[in-house]
Amino acid sequence: MEFIETLIQRNAEFALNGFNAGLKILPSQRTMILGCVDPRVDPMDVLGLQPGEAAIIRNVGGRVDPAFFETMDILRTVSKAGGEEVGRGWSLVLLQHTKCGIKGCYHHAPALLAQQMRVEEPDLAQLEINDPYKAVAIDVAALRDHPSIPGDFTVSGLVYDVDTGLVDTVVAPARLRPA
Repeated sequence: MEFIETLIQRNAEFALNGFNAGLKILPSQRTMILGCVDPRVDPMDVLGLQPGEAAIIRNVGGRVDPAFFETMDILRTVSKAGGEEVGRGWSLVLLQHTKCGIKGCYHHAPALLAQQMRVEEPDLAQLEINDPYKAVAIDVAALRDHPSIPGDFTVSGLVYDVDTGLVDTVVAPARLRPA
């Protein structure tokens, strides 16, 4: 059996037993999570989220990159259409992890990674690709410096350890910028 057939069967089960037509377009916990595409680090599982609690954005490395800022701009527009502006009272969680595959790209295809991050190849070292603890702090700083991200977001930075299953708080929840 092809895996797509398995997925279709699982969807039919979901439609019967797990589907909730009452979910809203805006997350019930007013939370957005940026995480990595690595299947070991699904925020729904790692953080015990329930459907509809958070909007999850995933990219390679769970990094704040130019595409993330573009996505956030679009989500702010969607939220306005949904009746609420993203910002005050909202949380933005950065979730990176140990043993991330982004390191392989950094060491074996740095030009490709530099293109993705839209930086010059020599500047990749400043992004601390090899250290998720430092990378989270760098990404929170990038959020603080970017004018399109509402300053009244509460932002935090977490690192998930793929060996223990535990999350470490690297950047404690705090308002992105002072009022």
